[in-house]
Amino acid sequence: MRVLIIGSGGREHALAWAISASPLLGALFVCPGNPGTAAIATNVAIRANDIAGLVAFAEMQRIDLVIPGPEAPLVAGIADALAIAGIRCCGPSAAAAALEGSKKFTKEIADLAGIPTADWESFSDAGAAHDYVEETGAPIVIKADGLAAGKGVVVAETLDQAHEAITAMMEDKIHGAAGGSVVIEECLVGEEISVFALCDGLDALYLGCAADHKRAFDNDAGPNTGGMGAISPPPWAPPAVIDAAMARIIRPALAAMVDRGTPFRGFLFAGLMLTESGPSLIEFNVRFGDPECETLLPLLRSDLLPALLAATDGQLAHVDLRWKPEASATVVMCAKGYPGAYATGSEIFGLEEAGQLPGVHIFHAGTMAEEGSILANGGRVLAINATAETLGEAIGRAYAAVDMIEWPDGFCRRDIGKKAVYY
Repeated sequence: MRVLIIGSGGREHALAWAISASPLLGALFVCPGNPGTAAIATNVAIRANDIAGLVAFAEMQRIDLVIPGPEAPLVAGIADALAIAGIRCCGPSAAAAALEGSKKFTKEIADLAGIPTADWESFSDAGAAHDYVEETGAPIVIKADGLAAGKGVVVAETLDQAHEAITAMMEDKIHGAAGGSVVIEECLVGEEISVFALCDGLDALYLGCAADHKRAFDNDAGPNTGGMGAISPPPWAPPAVIDAAMARIIRPALAAMVDRGTPFRGFLFAGLMLTESGPSLIEFNVRFGDPECETLLPLLRSDLLPALLAATDGQLAHVDLRWKPEASATVVMCAKGYPGAYATGSEIFGLEEAGQLPGVHIFHAGTMAEEGSILANGGRVLAINATAETLGEAIGRAYAAVDMIEWPDGFCRRDIGKKAVYY
């Protein structure tokens, strides 16, 4: 099989790493890729948002399966464009990708399907939004309706913070058109988890559960980021919780999407809050999470590629996946200043040595290669994963690898998984 992965981050490196081991694979391409994917695939300098360029390349290379990594090309309709060209795509149509492209749409689907979720209202007028939070009080959650690169959610502990978030999104346009309207919802209380499923429209195959660490600094301080690390399995999500999530959230959502004529195919990512009454939906994403992808795929014992094909062809009912009975932890190394302004171009040393530690996998997220050197080229730069028999051991291995990497211009959280170890 000839396979194309779209994207350039740690998630795409992890996907390429997993798929490269498949005996079904004939050729693997990544657009645009990074130095990590270059070691196991052919990188092609086509941007992830260049729909026409990606389709033309897939046609020219006789690609059998396209796997989009990030959400933006899915929302922009890459799966639809590939379908017209007769090329398989393991991802949803633009209409189905609205589950991530619009927070309001997700809430409407949740209400339609009876999925437990926070009480909410949507607003396209800033004045009405300000009035609503005054009436409702804090804490309260403000969400940009559209795509905001994982940074469009503010958990406002005070009314002042809520008003500041509304002003920033709707009036100052810090997220552009994505914040032209907002969803405002009650603040749920509990432990948060990310549940993943591979879907073929009707069926859902469980792909694992992880706990992400969104805040930039230790002890959940600082601004929200795209993810500073993740662990799996989170001890607060036993099998009964996963069963409830699949039965009450994932499968009803798939049924509702079929009913409205927009069946969902591909990776479905449910961000959930474990409340006193059970799991409640925070949001849906229409792709594998990052860094959850780098955390879960090293635990997969089965060949991933046949499952992706089955999802694309509507045959998931005949697929089962086997997982290693181990734990996994990922620490993300970022450029100083992230998620704000940061510099690029600093050199990183020690990656090869760190990657040779037992159970360690180093995934490139924002790097570039120059004259044999690896340089930082993004905000989230490396995802350092480790697996082991216990979560504590996996975390220890991940930080041992981090400590072998020489990068003075980088930083990471030093408490990834700490709460889970002492849970």
